[in-house]
Amino acid sequence: MRLVPARTIAIEIPLACSFALCVFAASSLPPRIIAQNLSSPSSARERMHQSDQWKEIQLHLPDPATATPQALEQQADILRARRFPDDAMDFYKSALARGGNVPSILNKLGLIELEMKNLKLARAYFQRVVKISRKDAEAWNNLGAVEFLDGASGSAVSDYKRAIKLEKHEAVFHANLATAYFETKDYGGARRELAAALKIDPQVFDQQGIGGITAHVLSSEERARFSFEMAKLYAQNGLEEQMLHSLATASESGMDVQREMRHDAILGKFAMDPRVLVLVHNAQLMRAGHAAAISTSSPAALPASAKPVAD
Repeated sequence: MRLVPARTIAIEIPLACSFALCVFAASSLPPRIIAQNLSSPSSARERMHQSDQWKEIQLHLPDPATATPQALEQQADILRARRFPDDAMDFYKSALARGGNVPSILNKLGLIELEMKNLKLARAYFQRVVKISRKDAEAWNNLGAVEFLDGASGSAVSDYKRAIKLEKHEAVFHANLATAYFETKDYGGARRELAAALKIDPQVFDQQGIGGITAHVLSSEERARFSFEMAKLYAQNGLEEQMLHSLATASESGMDVQREMRHDAILGKFAMDPRVLVLVHNAQLMRAGHAAAISTSSPAALPASAKPVAD
């Protein structure tokens, strides 16, 4: 199976321990408060179980005691896709108990924990996978995603490199490594990996979020520079619409893209393009708290104030 978009896994806290904590907390409350808690849903999971969607799903749930591990894992995939993470984890664990594919299921458990921002649990799951199967490229990529999100960009670079060594033709791995390189200020490495990702899949950066079992991390503190470099690569490949979108993102993040473009050998020829003038003008409006006023597809109404100025 394949977060961006992506794939991941998670780790569990012993249920007995969690329950004990809940009992201790409840026993210290006044009787009136306890009664209120018992009469209304006490968790997000319980509230979700009151929904019409859950009532429909519940009719078709397999019996964890008799269903095959494949059926249980498939049901967990459905629950995860429908945003019932706790129930998905229960079915993944049942699949494991009945002899399911350990690396695959642990990877998915880790992804759920990653989606829920439980980085320690996610890391533990992914580490367990790579210990079991050191040639699992997806698990190395997902472990890299955890390290990246936890601020350990150097470790993320190492993990992403391992993933790429095992699977050179996975665009997501190259895209993630590029993002980690940006965080470590290795802009040359970032450009190289961005180019590799786009060569494999020109649409890799159009994917959003986490899905499947591969974690795809797109966030970066240097979003403007990242987007500008993306624009250069799109321009090199003749993908002008994608180039304009990346330039707009860079401009909205505060970069003076016109100035940068005029000094760039690849993007210089687009510096005076009316579509670029429009996106810069719209970005200025957005940063000032106003809605974009002009479409890049019809830039004729561009005001004089949006004309470029010389350095």
